[in-house]
Amino acid sequence: MCGIVGIFGQAPVAARLYDAMTVLQHRGQDAAGITTLDEGRMRSTRGLGLVSDVFVEESVANLTGQVGIGHVRYPTAGCDQPDEAQPMYVNAPFGIALGHNGNLINSESLSRELFARDRRHINTESDSEVLLNCLAHELSFQLGRGTIQADVSPEQIFAAVDAVHGRCRGAYAAVALIAGVGLLAFRDVHGIRPAVIGQRQSAEGMEFMVASESVALDILEFELIDDLAPGESVLIDLQGQLHRHVSEHAQPHTPCLFEYVYFARPESMIDDLSVHKSRLRMGEALAEKILREWPDHDIDAVVPVPDTSRTACLPLSQMLNVKYREGLIKNRYIGRTFIMPGQEARARSVRRKLNTIPLELRGKNVLLVDDSIVRGTTSTQIVQMARDAGAKKVYLASASPPVRHPNVYGIDMPSAHELVAANRSVAEIQAIIGADRLIYQDLEAMEQAVLGSNTTLAGFDNSCFSGRYVTGLDDGYLDELEQRRSDQAKQSRRQQA
Repeated sequence: MCGIVGIFGQAPVAARLYDAMTVLQHRGQDAAGITTLDEGRMRSTRGLGLVSDVFVEESVANLTGQVGIGHVRYPTAGCDQPDEAQPMYVNAPFGIALGHNGNLINSESLSRELFARDRRHINTESDSEVLLNCLAHELSFQLGRGTIQADVSPEQIFAAVDAVHGRCRGAYAAVALIAGVGLLAFRDVHGIRPAVIGQRQSAEGMEFMVASESVALDILEFELIDDLAPGESVLIDLQGQLHRHVSEHAQPHTPCLFEYVYFARPESMIDDLSVHKSRLRMGEALAEKILREWPDHDIDAVVPVPDTSRTACLPLSQMLNVKYREGLIKNRYIGRTFIMPGQEARARSVRRKLNTIPLELRGKNVLLVDDSIVRGTTSTQIVQMARDAGAKKVYLASASPPVRHPNVYGIDMPSAHELVAANRSVAEIQAIIGADRLIYQDLEAMEQAVLGSNTTLAGFDNSCFSGRYVTGLDDGYLDELEQRRSDQAKQSRRQQA
């Protein structure tokens, strides 16, 4: 999972890109980068680490230009090497820089095709470089020989993106700078990964912004215009004109369900759905299940696993008529454990990240509420921490269903054997985690909780829960992915680097 942002401004945009990226930092903590366009010249700074690690005042000041894009990275399909920090760049046609959120499921075959047919060499393991070169090739094809920048039309740009949709399979929301042309953004044909567009009237004229989440628009006082539709492209040319186009390849809209469970910030609106309200309704649905299946429960206190599960935990405690208690305290200077690279790093960070308030746990039957249970590492340690703090019984509830299948669309759930719920019953998972009782949300109930009264979506990409992949998968793809993206494979690549 990554975060993307692009701004067409009437004044230098680097500082605002920096601010937007800090707001989107939860989407990726591995690397960050900014590229700006200043009178035909692209200026770029990128590197490993948090936004605040990569950029200092001088580097931001050197990123001149009124148009730019930014990216925060969380590695999935590619390695975690410095040369894979984004935005990435190719110099033809004209010069294109691109930042990408998602994952292409045909990147291997497409990379071979780009080399053999299109004479383009892919230099990294990143599918984002594949997407960039595919866009560059299709744009070159649309423009033909002899086309100058001033003659490039929005229709040619959109035709190139439509051709990209015809070649690329998977999930992608992307922002791109095209020298002499403008700011381009586009979303995959299923609308799996999120992208929103906003506008702001400044004293000098209209400004536009594209981002992964609406919260980035809010912080910079841009008004949300719309979500990009499945297969939609938007181009803001250098004259400040907004052009929009929906591809003929567009499919029924199925956004990623896990965005609402965990990744997105609660104040964001994604595809006209409030993340906050979705999580409130998840808590209500989970409470209904507990009351239905365990009416004589002996829960003394409901305790959220901070921070994401707090929203669901509040209505759950109210419906169960059980006290809500903050029994776990989070160290805010430790990154999100789920997106840390490597099982060992995730395991080490849990004790540094969380501490207990024994007063709230001692002698009580506590229900710990988490947004999801993925590898089970965090859950196992938290259950034990509650016991060590004196809890009499420790129950665990997940606001989402069991994560039984790899996610192939940009979330680091690559290997089935790393998922605690894969090929296991709830009772078996409960035994591994060490809880006295384990309660999972039902998939249908969670989807309805996210939808609320919205009837416009065709459904969701719920593949990590159901095993149904909206793009379809080639035979053997999951086995190949497990070999490339398991923690063991990533560790091996780091040692060889």
